[in-house]
Amino acid sequence: MLLPAAKPMRTLTGLDLQALPDAVLRSTQPLVLKGLVAQWPMVQAARRSGQAAAQYLRGFYHGAEVEAFMGEPQYEGRFFYNDDLTGFNFRTVRRKLDDVLDDLDHSAVEAPAPGIYVGSATLDSCLPGFRSENDVPLGDRDALASIWIGNRTRIAAHYDAPDNLACVVAGRRRFTLLPPEQLENLYVGPLDLTPAGQPVSLVDFVNPDLEKFPRFAQALQSAQVAELEPGDAIFIPSMWWHHIEALDDFNVLVNYWWKQTPAYMDPAMNALILAIMCVRDLPPEQRKAWAGLFDHYVFKADSESTAHIPPHAKGILGAMEANTTRMLRAHLLKKLNR
Repeated sequence: MLLPAAKPMRTLTGLDLQALPDAVLRSTQPLVLKGLVAQWPMVQAARRSGQAAAQYLRGFYHGAEVEAFMGEPQYEGRFFYNDDLTGFNFRTVRRKLDDVLDDLDHSAVEAPAPGIYVGSATLDSCLPGFRSENDVPLGDRDALASIWIGNRTRIAAHYDAPDNLACVVAGRRRFTLLPPEQLENLYVGPLDLTPAGQPVSLVDFVNPDLEKFPRFAQALQSAQVAELEPGDAIFIPSMWWHHIEALDDFNVLVNYWWKQTPAYMDPAMNALILAIMCVRDLPPEQRKAWAGLFDHYVFKADSESTAHIPPHAKGILGAMEANTTRMLRAHLLKKLNR
């Protein structure tokens, strides 16, 4: 059911798959793109049955292994930490995709069923040729296309740095999104021990414990929710938190990630980790001074910040380019390897 206070997401209809407006792909708010990929052959197969969708996937499969998460039935498809946050409540295995599809077929008649989840498999490597029949043209965006396959699963709320266009092609999925400023109300877990690479909220969105996580009630005031059917897509802007529930026995999603920044830029998470190491534990007055420096040179930087320095003398305060980032990376590695 819908979470209390969650607002419906803005929905666009009638979009041309071959000519998505740039305003959609640069939106800073989530958007449901109703029926965007409804004509994909994969979607048409899924609308016949889960078995037909699985058979369609098998037609492109050539034996590559995928990484699969396997969870015991008592966790009801929630892939998460163990009780003391020292590990996880699932195991990760490398398996052939056709074996995973067999497992999903068998699990559909089990009650309760184990959780089965193939996440972020590179589409061109896993199912070569699939995109010749099922694809979203994204112009000159260097997008990574991935496929996600599983049964009734729940993925904890997390953010991704790239923009994300996610296309539901089999089964139904419920997306609950929250803006980046809700960070402190989401009770985020460890940064260096994560279920799948990204830090996640420790709150169970389906059964939130508001005694343990009281500020989550505030987060819900900003939540947006959408339930998507096969053929629908959702645009998730960079850094928005998203919790995803797969609602049927067989679910497939295809997504595209891309960045709006040059490829030579390092992930911003590297800067956060360095700041935790170098700044967080300074005396309070020094932290305050460094906050001012970060604001001046990073968060509030504009053309006036360094206007008093001649262009030829700005160094790293000037325009960032690929050569500059290479030199800075080498400099930092030398400093860190002391």
